Amino acid sequence: MYINDPVASIVRPVKELKGFELVELKKGETKTIQFTLTEKEIGFYDNEGKFLTEPGLFNIMVGWNSNEGLTSKFELK
Repeated sequence: MYINDPVASIVRPVKELKGFELVELKKGETKTIQFTLTEKEIGFYDNEGKFLTEPGLFNIMVGWNSNEGLTSKFELK
């Protein structure tokens, strides 16, 4: 799972890995994988070393690599 915070007060990575689970699937098999997002995954350290969690729009990407998969958005208020 990758997160992107496009409007943070400091420049953030385009895609930041925040969750990972290796899942083996047989042909035609599906599984549901859940990730829990907390302040730890959404927040960041500013230039003074203070940990911040800022409100705003976040992009979530989940898939088999960093360039392909499902995308969604959510807003933290």
